[in-house]
Amino acid sequence: MLVKCLPIGSSYEVITAKERYSLWEAESEQFRKVWPEYNSHGKHSTELFLELLPRFSSYQFLIFDHSIERAVARGRAIPFCWDGSLDDLPRGMDALRLRIPDDRHPATALAALAAEVSSDLRGNDLSRLILQVMAECARAANLQALVVPVRPNWKDRYPLIPMEQYANWKREDGLPFDPWMRVHSRLGASILRAEEHSLNIEAPVSSWESWTGMVFPADGAYTFPAGLAPLVVENGVGSYWEPNVWMQHPL
Repeated sequence: MLVKCLPIGSSYEVITAKERYSLWEAESEQFRKVWPEYNSHGKHSTELFLELLPRFSSYQFLIFDHSIERAVARGRAIPFCWDGSLDDLPRGMDALRLRIPDDRHPATALAALAAEVSSDLRGNDLSRLILQVMAECARAANLQALVVPVRPNWKDRYPLIPMEQYANWKREDGLPFDPWMRVHSRLGASILRAEEHSLNIEAPVSSWESWTGMVFPADGAYTFPAGLAPLVVENGVGSYWEPNVWMQHPL
């Protein structure tokens, strides 16, 4: 895949799952470790991610570094139906699965679901490059918008603060307090809306204990490692709603 945003003279190549599915499969395992284990067990998000391949394989890509002969980053996105208004914006990740295009309802926008960088290469501006490639994908498909349900990097430090409040924290220079939101902001993205209930995960307490390394001995609300909001335990079941922030990038 030829993209304009690759650094001149770099050894990077963007390769989609449609172009080389075997490479996508071979290189993808390293990126599954980027996320907390619990994030792989969404009540509805699993259904959404299963739609990505093979149907939308042209929107799933690796950034391959030929100088070290391996993928260094991965982007996953899905086209969806949206009229561009806040009222019509899906209520988070889980709601996106209800907006998958079909013959009667063509896609109008692209949602960036994941921008993943190899753990040993973070801090090399690769996340910014992933977002720029996604924008090029949206333009090439004549879509009208690129939006991202952002999972802020530092929100787990403040799990009791509502996402709407956290998303509006600013530094003295006016940029977002959160570093991942700053990456989006520097690319021209703006906040559309905070979603307190974006992705639902509901599982037995035993699963949550395995995922988090904690013990939940009684009903109640708990903060836990990498959680953006509290886990609510009741009658042996843990329920968690992960919040996100919708941000829109210019095309």
